[in-house]
Amino acid sequence: MTVTLVPSLPALPALPDRPAAADPLGVLGVPGQINLDYAASAPCARAAADAVAELLPWNASVHRGAGALSRRCTLAYERARQTIGDFLGARAEDHVIFTRNTTDAVNLLARALPSGTTVVTFAGEHHANLLPWPRGSVRLPVPESPAAAVRALDAALRELRRVSPGSEPAPRPGATVAAGPPVLVAVTGASNVTGERWPVAELARVAHRHSARILVDAAQLAPHAPVDLAALDVDYLALSGHKLYAPFGAGVLVGRSDWLDAAPPHLAGGGATGHVGAATHDVRWATGPARHEAGTPNLLGAVALAAVCAALAGADRDALHAREQRLLARLRAGLATLPHVVELRTFAPEAPRVGIVSFVVAGRDSAEVAAHLAAAHQIGVRDGLFCAHPLARRLLAEAAARSRRQDLPPTALRASIGLGSTAAEVDRLVDALAALG
Repeated sequence: MTVTLVPSLPALPALPDRPAAADPLGVLGVPGQINLDYAASAPCARAAADAVAELLPWNASVHRGAGALSRRCTLAYERARQTIGDFLGARAEDHVIFTRNTTDAVNLLARALPSGTTVVTFAGEHHANLLPWPRGSVRLPVPESPAAAVRALDAALRELRRVSPGSEPAPRPGATVAAGPPVLVAVTGASNVTGERWPVAELARVAHRHSARILVDAAQLAPHAPVDLAALDVDYLALSGHKLYAPFGAGVLVGRSDWLDAAPPHLAGGGATGHVGAATHDVRWATGPARHEAGTPNLLGAVALAAVCAALAGADRDALHAREQRLLARLRAGLATLPHVVELRTFAPEAPRVGIVSFVVAGRDSAEVAAHLAAAHQIGVRDGLFCAHPLARRLLAEAAARSRRQDLPPTALRASIGLGSTAAEVDRLVDALAALG
């Protein structure tokens, strides 16, 4: 099929084709369907599908059998844990705990917080990093720039330590301010609404300077860029397999073990115990990841996620990033040529970002536009407020003020790209939106 560009779309460098279907990082898909909804759920990578197919004949219990099948599955599960930990730069003392997804991982950590912990977030977070935290948490306003985020966090933590000096145990290594009641900073690595990257390393330095810990929601960052806990000096990290080219139902929480080993199990049940006595509450819980992994684990999800991590670890991440950035520039440039399309953003237009763009079509209901793109052009995009309602509503209001338009809809559209995306698919979206004008 021949694709015609919008005439005013500027010429951009040629893009290499997507990874071949046989490549471990080639993605599965349906012929004729254009998937531009990677930020919701990325397509499955060939590496994940092959790993699952190889293990399926051996399907058996993990940690619960002496037979050859069970031993093979137990080894595969624990190797997956090691592979994912290595991929994310986990330290020797960190736990890698398998969860269902990022939301599950953040909720696990929320339940593991020491008593009296104050959690500091920004209003730009996904609901998964807003809703699980205890009452009394501090929600900072959406900053206008990455530098403003760093300054706001520094001021907030300084004030928290001033009003609640406390007398907790000694701070973590590297802290320079006397420790007080526990504080956790919870931030995204990349916004699921705008794709804008947050200054994780700088925020971590500020947090540790005030004896706070930091959790990074890496659900949107990890599929697009390397994430290394040790290099970033991050205390906890959460991500979802279904955004990292693996099937649904597997995620991880990775991070420091002390809070996790001291907390009640995320789920109570088999596998999480070291001893169960005859009395009702005569239970000694396990330490380590098993403490929070009760029940039969999602072996196939863990193995699939590990296979993708291994494939990405062996790939040229710089080349993949450069390719995505060229494709992202092509998408944004194309949208900018359409007078009836307004992009949403928190930071300046040139701020670093991953392959996510949210926008509105003036005078058009976003849900109706998404339905039209699917029915008439076989293009899948997301519409709504993207499980980040406070941020999305704010950005919609700012877009209306910036564009001086009174006809912007109350919800937005989001196009997101990744390993399987092509220039032709981006151009098809731009053409289809141009035809709406």
